[in-house]
Amino acid sequence: MSDQVIALGKFVSLTYSIRDEAGNLLEQTDLPVGYIHGGQTELIGGLDQAVVGKRVGDQVEIRLAANDAFGPRDPDLTFTDDVDNVPPEFRFVGAEMPMQNESGDVRTFYVTRIDDGVLTVDGNHPLAGKALHISVRVQEVRDPTEQELVADARFSPSGSLH
Repeated sequence: MSDQVIALGKFVSLTYSIRDEAGNLLEQTDLPVGYIHGGQTELIGGLDQAVVGKRVGDQVEIRLAANDAFGPRDPDLTFTDDVDNVPPEFRFVGAEMPMQNESGDVRTFYVTRIDDGVLTVDGNHPLAGKALHISVRVQEVRDPTEQELVADARFSPSGSLH
């Protein structure tokens, strides 16, 4: 077991689960997700600070209000259309549809419903509007490799912040 602690510039890998207020499992990964602490990847709602100083095997649990997690649902990001106006490859619930606005920004919309020939897409994050309980377990803490540093544009190969 590593005696290194999570700190700025360390490579960290975590497994996690996300539950709603009722305890229902919304998302989970048993395959570690890796990032350089303080680099390009930001953890949700203060989790960055909550894991500082933790070691391999430590578990961290936080509760987040909806506004601190994925924010409130925006009803202006939900649209309906006749299913015949939608390409066949997007005609199922769960389909991801990238859409571009007038400014050129791309956002992913999800098909959330198909009823009576009407398809509903939603550009909100699937967890928007939900208070969450997040549990993470630290799987690895170490110095990053040169490749990992190069892949994270905020760090130079020497490991210092840009």
